[in-house]
Amino acid sequence: MSKFLSAAASSVVALAIATSASAQTAPAAAPAAAAISHGPALPGVCILSTPSVVGGSQVGKAVTARLQTITQQVNAELGGERTALENEGKALDAKKATTAQDALEQQAAALQVKANAWQRKGQLRQREVEATEQKALARVYQEMDTPIKQAYQAAKCSILFDRESVMLANPAMDITSAVVTALDARIKTLTFDRERLDQQVPGAAALQPSNK
Repeated sequence: MSKFLSAAASSVVALAIATSASAQTAPAAAPAAAAISHGPALPGVCILSTPSVVGGSQVGKAVTARLQTITQQVNAELGGERTALENEGKALDAKKATTAQDALEQQAAALQVKANAWQRKGQLRQREVEATEQKALARVYQEMDTPIKQAYQAAKCSILFDRESVMLANPAMDITSAVVTALDARIKTLTFDRERLDQQVPGAAALQPSNK
């Protein structure tokens, strides 16, 4: 019993790791590179890093903070239930010498059912956090569309490249900071709760933008 509960408990750790990693909307900072000299900026050629826009914008930071809070709430919920299961398992182990075998087996089977249910719940919560992140980030990218077009036109771009697919480029062609500024002027935060995949209903409350 203790061995099973120990294995089942690992899902909480996995959830914490997975959701903590996924909540990071900006890529990890790369090691400082040696300074290089660029050729002249190409007229009409622009580059943009959308992950950097998400990570540097006020709304992106708000989404990251909210996802981290939701993850902490989920881990607190599952962690409390895990502790209760472990304590019940220890209590059952302590009764081995004084309880009939049939009664022990029945109680162990009941505890196994609870542990299985807890494991399924942990898997559900992980899917819910992932779905929440996907929905929130999709909204951020939707809000980003107009600022990208504004910065594109302001810089007189003729073509826009994804910075993540370009090995090197003259920073003068990068409109990322301009998009961040325009996005901050458009929206500053999103209000949302964890998705509930076990009780989906039509017309669920949509994410609500706020400029406060």
